[in-house]
Amino acid sequence: MIRLDAVVWLEEVGKNDLSTVGGKGASLGEMINIGVPVPGGFAVTAQAFRDFINRAGISEKLFEALKVDVNQETELHKAEKAAKKLIMDAKVPKDIEDAIKSRYEELCKREGKQVFVAVRSSATAEDLPDASFAGQQETYLNMRGAEEVFNAVRKCWASLYGARAIFYRVEQGFDHDKVNLSAIVQMMVDSEKAGVMFSSQPSTGEPLVVIEGAWGLGEAVVSGSVSPDNYVVDRQTKKVLSKYIATKEIMIIRDPKTQKTVTIKVPAKKKEAVVLTEDEMVQLAKYAETLENHYGIPQDIEWGVEKNKIYILQSRPITTIDNTKKPAEAAAASGKAILTGLGAAPGVATGIVRIITSGRDLDKVKQGDIMVTKMTMPDMVPGMKRAGAIVTDEGGMACHAAIVSRELGCPAVVGTKKATSVLKDGMEITVDGGKGIVYEGRVAVAGSAKPAAVAGATGVVVSKPITATEIKVNVSEPDRAAAAAATLADGVGLLRIEHMILGLGKTPNYYIKNGKSEEYIDELVKGVKTVADAFFPRPVWVRTLDAPTDEFRAMEGGENEPIEHNPMLGWRGIRRDLTETEHFRREVRAFKKLHEMGLTNVGIMLPMVQHVRELRAAKAIMVDEGLNLENIDVGIMVETPGAALTIEDFIDEGLDFVSFGTNDLTQYTLAVDRNNENVAGLYTELHPAILKLIEYVVENCNEAGVKTSICGQAGSYPEMAKRLVEIGITSISANIDAVATVRETVARSEKILMLKALRKQD
Repeated sequence: MIRLDAVVWLEEVGKNDLSTVGGKGASLGEMINIGVPVPGGFAVTAQAFRDFINRAGISEKLFEALKVDVNQETELHKAEKAAKKLIMDAKVPKDIEDAIKSRYEELCKREGKQVFVAVRSSATAEDLPDASFAGQQETYLNMRGAEEVFNAVRKCWASLYGARAIFYRVEQGFDHDKVNLSAIVQMMVDSEKAGVMFSSQPSTGEPLVVIEGAWGLGEAVVSGSVSPDNYVVDRQTKKVLSKYIATKEIMIIRDPKTQKTVTIKVPAKKKEAVVLTEDEMVQLAKYAETLENHYGIPQDIEWGVEKNKIYILQSRPITTIDNTKKPAEAAAASGKAILTGLGAAPGVATGIVRIITSGRDLDKVKQGDIMVTKMTMPDMVPGMKRAGAIVTDEGGMACHAAIVSRELGCPAVVGTKKATSVLKDGMEITVDGGKGIVYEGRVAVAGSAKPAAVAGATGVVVSKPITATEIKVNVSEPDRAAAAAATLADGVGLLRIEHMILGLGKTPNYYIKNGKSEEYIDELVKGVKTVADAFFPRPVWVRTLDAPTDEFRAMEGGENEPIEHNPMLGWRGIRRDLTETEHFRREVRAFKKLHEMGLTNVGIMLPMVQHVRELRAAKAIMVDEGLNLENIDVGIMVETPGAALTIEDFIDEGLDFVSFGTNDLTQYTLAVDRNNENVAGLYTELHPAILKLIEYVVENCNEAGVKTSICGQAGSYPEMAKRLVEIGITSISANIDAVATVRETVARSEKILMLKALRKQD
């Protein structure tokens, strides 16, 4: 006997059937019934799932296995394994199995052929119709054949007890025995292009449809594995207001040979091609408006296009809108564009040009001025803090000006090639750091002044997804401590001492030679303490002095600094520490004072290390100065291939952590000057050699119990964050404005890895 009540056609359900088919199934049925183009299919009901576990006699054991402390990772994964085994080993009643298989075969008859389907999980909860379990369970794409579909449904049931799903329910206060799962079996759209859209601007609620699209199946966009195009459509006028065409590196497709889902590289001619036509953008915007009007709330919608036909694949409410934010006004663009470059740090600022040729000119920069220079150097940071915006001749997205500007929340345009010759002292200009354009005169833009110091550009974070990979933050200056702490980061992966010293205007040797060592130590203690207090007890890793000689030469006391042909490859970091040890001893004494104050969260990070003997010598000085190395974390920066390839020696010597400085590691490995715009196109932290070095270090450190992190600019890129999670890094430290994005990317990547692991187990 076939239990047909175990399955329902999607068109037979609607928004009031949450307890039967879950939120996803109810939404799909509702959209079909109001005429939205949704692929057809059926749902295996939540009641069928509950009937299965009851009749199989596993419910009592199942829910008993879930009674664990979810904050204990070992217990959580043990519960996951036990629960899934019960589901996968239990015998599914024949009437339920036959109902699933016969309904699939009926779907095939409707279509006139054996069809590919997507099998998606749609969780629900008895008496809790508003509960949302989005993203917690599994999805299986390109399933074909009754047996394969039935097995995919069974795996969806098991995914209800994944570690992340168990943790989520406990954190949200839902009883496991009240949560059921409906499996949605839906016609597979073999999308040539797909993505997501928001029926209203997701931050402010403005009536603007924001569409993101990429080539292939939408999983690439939803998972964050590709950077999509971005289009904005005015819902009232149905006009396309803006288009951002991304470089799309990969796409997910159904392999024509194996008929399975695979990830491939985007063909060269499509990498930078626009994904959607304007007609498609407008049509999608109309569907978005229809759904928002129907549900009465802004919607987050997944879509796909196959053979020029648009399909709506899913719709759910947007929960991120902050109606307290005022809509931004568009730029009047009344000024003449006189320079273009790379938009390195977003924001718009108008001010007076100050041409800076060296650190000695910094007094010219007053609050709100536009700092224009060939390329910024670390000794220019005090001036950069006062600047309303920064414009440089040279550099790429990973140059010093770009990195520091983003950290300071200061608009910046880099790599203009001719800013210092085209612009003149005293000129008034407007800098658009988002678009990479410099305008003559004042351009009317709402909020054109330098953005206030914020925790990223999005304000204070009030909640965050829980990730196994710690998300830390880079801090360039102590006065950024509050903004950094507001990101809710898990600690500070990089606090630079040299920026504090450069702000003093005097070299460490000046203080030492003039009998002012204690004053110098107190300045260091004061700066580090500000950050350590803001984060206590979360770790704060402080990098010891790493200023090249040319930066000290412009400071008082730097008159005798050696002149080096390439200071970046010269006497800096640990090399200076171990040959001019007096200043290093003062740094160590500052660390000792901080720990004596109870700030035990402060760790020491040694830069530019390339041989284990350097770590050994530095530790000997620390011990000689009275530091108890058992009570303080000591680590190294991995910025040289030498350090990466001999990491076992450092582990044997004894260290607590390593952190990748990808800016230097990349330029030293690839022989590419990151401050030279002529070769900026060759500079990429995603080069296979860089990834292999990182992977080698992480694997060895993980095996030895040594913590691993990244504090280079690459840690702020979602693409790199995703790879680092896959490699198994302990933490990622990002710029203040990138913490939220990296955290979301990591959460999504961890989930993908978990699901892949489950598939292998199955």
